[in-house]
Parts: sequence; C-alpha cells; structure tokens
Amino acid sequence: MANGVWRLGRGRGSTQLPLALAAVFAVALLLLGRAQPVLFDRARAAVTDKMSPILRIVRTPVDATSRWIAGIGDFFHVYQENARLKAQNARLRQWQTAATLMDERVKRYQLLLHAVPDPALSSIVARVIGRASHPFDQTIVLDAGKRNGVKPGQAVVDGHGMIGRIFLAGDHTSWVVLITDLNSRIPVTIKPGNTQAILAGDNSPTPNLENFSQTAVLKAGDTIVTSGDGGFLPAGLSLGTLLKTGGGLKVYLLADPQNVDDVEVLDYKAPIEALPAPSVNDLPAAAAGLPPAPPPQQQQTVAPPRVVGLPTSKTQPTGAGAPPAPKSEPKMPADDQTPGDTSQDQDR
Repeated sequence: MANGVWRLGRGRGSTQLPLALAAVFAVALLLLGRAQPVLFDRARAAVTDKMSPILRIVRTPVDATSRWIAGIGDFFHVYQENARLKAQNARLRQWQTAATLMDERVKRYQLLLHAVPDPALSSIVARVIGRASHPFDQTIVLDAGKRNGVKPGQAVVDGHGMIGRIFLAGDHTSWVVLITDLNSRIPVTIKPGNTQAILAGDNSPTPNLENFSQTAVLKAGDTIVTSGDGGFLPAGLSLGTLLKTGGGLKVYLLADPQNVDDVEVLDYKAPIEALPAPSVNDLPAAAAGLPPAPPPQQQQTVAPPRVVGLPTSKTQPTGAGAPPAPKSEPKMPADDQTPGDTSQDQDR
C-alpha cells in the first residue's frame, strides 16, 4: 500500500513540474514579447515563410473539399433557377405572341380609321464612361455624341425604364441629367386614371410627384409613365410605381440610374410644329362672329419740296449769343447779258 501511494504521489509531482515550467516559459515569452515586439514579429514572419509550403499542401485538399461541398449546393440552386427561367420564358413567349397579335390588330384598326401613325422611334446604344454624383449634380457621361446622332433633349433608357435625358452633346460624348437630379422635371401620366403630373427630382433615389390634380384618386402601386407633353419625350416610357409617404407622394423607380452601364438613347422624330403668325381672324373677334377689324392705316406726311439756295424756315435765334448771319451770295447776271457787254448802253 505504501509503495502504491508513493508511486501515485510521485507521478502527480512529475506531471505538475512540466506544467509549471510551461507556465513560467509562457509568462517569460509574454513579457519578452511586450518588451521586444519587433523581434517577435520577425520571428513570426520567418516561421510563416518556412511553413508556407506545408500550409499550401495542407490547404489544397481542404479547399477542394470546400469547393466540392459548395458545388453541391450550387448544383441544386442552378437546377431550381433553370426550372424557374424555363417557366418564365414560356410565359414571356405567350405574352410576346399576344403582343404581336395586338400590335397587328391596332395597326389594322388605325388603317381603317385613317389614324395618324405614331412617329418613328429609333435608338442608339451607348456605354456609361463617367459618373458625377455630387450633392447638387447627378449626371453620367456616355461615349456617343453628335456624330452618332445624339441630340439634347433625347430620352435615355435601360432595360428597366427611363433614367434621364441628354442635356449636352459633344462630337463623341454626351452628358445625361438623371431623373433623380434636382434640376430634372418630366411630365408624366399616372395610370389608371390618366392623371397628369410632374416628376421632380430631389437628389434622392425616389423623386417627388408634383402638380397633380387634387381631386385625383391615387393609390400606392399606380404605374408612372411619360406623358409625351411638349413633344420632347415619347409617351409611355416606364418610370416607376407610386409610393405614399408621410412627406408626400414619391415614385419608386424601376431603373437604377446610379448603377447603369449600357443604355439606349431614343431618337424621337416628332418635331414641334411652329405656331402660325397672328392674323386679323384670331380670337376673340372671329370667334364671336364679328367682322375682323380693318388694319390701322398709317398716315404718311409729305415733306415740302426743298429749294436749293433759299434759307430754311427754321427761326434763327436772335440776341447776343446768336450766330452771325450767313453772307448773301452775289447776284449772278442774266443769261442774255454777259459781264462787260455795253451794247445796250450804247444803243440808249
């Protein structure tokens, strides 16, 4: 028994001694690391450099296993995404067929009714090469200019909706003011109801809706499109949906003007017709059934003929400050009498 107890106690003491030495060594290393941090950093860097090949070898199977496990999850995700895209593609084909049929029907109705056809609408694809997002300036720069057919006032759209308008066009580049800019004002139509309003940018992702009828019934989710008023923009360009907030009516934009890369510049060929010159048949006399007023006659004053050699009829000032009177011209003899002719005197 005694020998067994002694051996057990000796075993415990031999185990506690290395632990104590390890604790002392750790404290010494900690103090030395605080006193000489540069030395320990160099040592750590040297150990890392020596161990880097081993770490690469050990890391290779770990990375392969991680990619394989992630690939299994991506496989199921891709399968689900592929199934969803196939269903969406089928629905889009149905809508495309319906849209084609409706477009042909509308054109046939317009032909029967002798309706005015819609103006031609072509587009130019451009790429964004610069952005300026300042507190009072939200613009982008495109790599297309006048030589590509870009003109100020044209609409700029992407795959989701309208993002802005061209306001400055050079030979090879052009500047676009975004619809979120503080200086942007676009006439829009709220559907359903065809309520006219103005989309006003305020340098925020959701522009304001202003100048709409107070009697209009608006609800969140209404569609906002361009109205085409003024003839600068085509009607029906998608802008966003209506939001009701505590500060008023906002528009949630379908497009993201700040993160767009490729855009289309729409060439809307609808020139504004110049107003006719005013005439005597304009309102209100012609509309009231009254005869038009005769044009006013201008009285022409005939100036009296001017006789050469006679003084004018203007009154000459008199007094001390009056200018001297012009000298009288010498009297010329008659045509039938020349100077020095004394034949008549001799006859007398």
